[in-house]
Amino acid sequence: MAEQHAYQRRQAPLGHDAEHSSKRGFLRFVTCGSVDDGKSTLIGHMLYDAKLIFADQAQTLELDSQAGAAQDGKLDYSLLLDGLAAEREQGITIDVAYRYFSTEQRSFIVADCPGHEEYTRNMAVGASNSELAVILVDASKGLLPQTYRHVRICSLVGIRHFVFAVNKMDLVSYHQETFDRIKCDIESMMDEYAVSSCVVIPTSATWGDNITEPSDSMLWYQDLALLPYLEQVDARAGSGEQGFTLPVQRVCRPDRTFRGYEGTISSGRIAVGDEVRVLPSGTSSAVERILVAGSDCQEAQVGQAVTLVLSNELDVSRGCVIERNSSAEASSFFRATLLWMEDTALTAGKNYLFKLGSQTVPGMIYEITHRVDVSTGEHLSAKRIEKNEICECKVSLGHKLVYQDFAANRTLGSMILIDRLTNATAAAGIIEHKLNRSDNLTYHEMDITRALREQALGQTACTLWFTGLSGSGKSTLANEVEKRLHARGMHTMLLDGDNVRLGLNRNLGFTEPDRIENIRRIAEVSKLMNDAGLIVLTSFISPFVRDRRSAADIIGHESFVEVYVSTPLEVCEQRDVKGLYAKAREGKIANFTGISSPYEPPEHPAITVDTSEESLEDAAARIVLYVLEQNN
Repeated sequence: MAEQHAYQRRQAPLGHDAEHSSKRGFLRFVTCGSVDDGKSTLIGHMLYDAKLIFADQAQTLELDSQAGAAQDGKLDYSLLLDGLAAEREQGITIDVAYRYFSTEQRSFIVADCPGHEEYTRNMAVGASNSELAVILVDASKGLLPQTYRHVRICSLVGIRHFVFAVNKMDLVSYHQETFDRIKCDIESMMDEYAVSSCVVIPTSATWGDNITEPSDSMLWYQDLALLPYLEQVDARAGSGEQGFTLPVQRVCRPDRTFRGYEGTISSGRIAVGDEVRVLPSGTSSAVERILVAGSDCQEAQVGQAVTLVLSNELDVSRGCVIERNSSAEASSFFRATLLWMEDTALTAGKNYLFKLGSQTVPGMIYEITHRVDVSTGEHLSAKRIEKNEICECKVSLGHKLVYQDFAANRTLGSMILIDRLTNATAAAGIIEHKLNRSDNLTYHEMDITRALREQALGQTACTLWFTGLSGSGKSTLANEVEKRLHARGMHTMLLDGDNVRLGLNRNLGFTEPDRIENIRRIAEVSKLMNDAGLIVLTSFISPFVRDRRSAADIIGHESFVEVYVSTPLEVCEQRDVKGLYAKAREGKIANFTGISSPYEPPEHPAITVDTSEESLEDAAARIVLYVLEQNN
């Protein structure tokens, strides 16, 4: 009997979460990484060493380890989590394994996720409900493609706290130099992400080094071991959620004397007497009663399941959101980032059900703007998205839903896409921001289409977007290209920066908001001219990458041809035809690109021209050839 008690875990029933939360908030974390990095072994060893398993589990582990592939009498700790027969046969994790456990300091739920790319969907599901990610890196291999993928997905689903366990340190003889090199690579990778905390811990899951206690084999590591760190980390630090929001899940009306609105508070806190607003209707009321578990209380906060009674009867149903001082709003058109999970590729135009909180709305992927390289974060042109790829897209819904930007509210900023035929989850994603469009307007399809106009003109419309510093030669080059296209009988229109600012954009200055609006208007005009079948040439400094991306979104990436006139700043200054650089140097012109305002070079221009090294004739001929090839 004493032997049995030696292994008895210090674990409370799930209903006792509140008791443990009073010690150190309840923590949900996910373990992920590449194949065979030792995720299940690490968690299994943690549970075993901390004596968080039952006696019969320990005995079963010893027997299964002897019957399995374990060598040298070592226990195979992964067997504590890998429960499927296929997992034990192959020695891999396939499904997400959830384990609840509790120490004297804290209660935990861990999601042990598969490392295979094939099971990325399972990994995303495990990460979606987690506050912290423990990502394993094999010390003998370093960072692998799947490591980058899992970091990006964890960031995508809102995880802002990361622990990197550089595992299998025993295979590299516990060398500090190897650990320091991998740690440097991790820090470089994480520079791209907005994180609240990130620590790197050297471990050996097989031998238990730095899992529950400091390792005698790595005395050069002076910080906390993994479990002690998880016991003290504040996973709610850095949360961007502000204001009170309650997605209504159910209207409770047991009799004519009571009407309550039930749901789980997704952000903020609420008190009796507070003024609230109901979306999407926008009607207002005050909180008359708050009930938690059937009992009245004066206030409630995020994470609690509550019933709110309002002071007056309103038209509130499932899917509505009760809010106070939040940024929640209703819209039917926005930009989103998606992780595609279906075997069939994503293409624009197909209809899905979009589920966000308690709301389910029909809609479609209006446009795929680009695919995101999971390793580098690079934005790549794409018209279709394959399984396990990440993309940014425009979403158009059949009617309004209530949302917040994901950075402000994970519940109202994240969604899933459901296939309307199979009812399978096709994608998971987050809302980036609302796209400016009046929901009272309807786009009218005309009988004479762009394709018919292009056919009549005998050409394929596009926009040649010339960008570069003032004095780089953009206007001269664009003018020469138009002359050559016109000589070939092609129908064109040249939009020059100065000419447009003297007319259409006369009311705009050179502040950042005005520059953004300047580019937006030009893009909209270019799109209209492309719809007319014309080849448009634009000559604008357009210094910011985000503005040129927005222009490409408006015009259409298939029609947007970015021409980077990369003439160096010193050459542009020497030319200084208008004397603008001299005035900028003297401080007489504010926000002048290249001097007092930055220029962000294009990331992947279709064509690059340096007019200080290439003649006007050769550069123009090269661009014309590009256009002709696109028209064949």
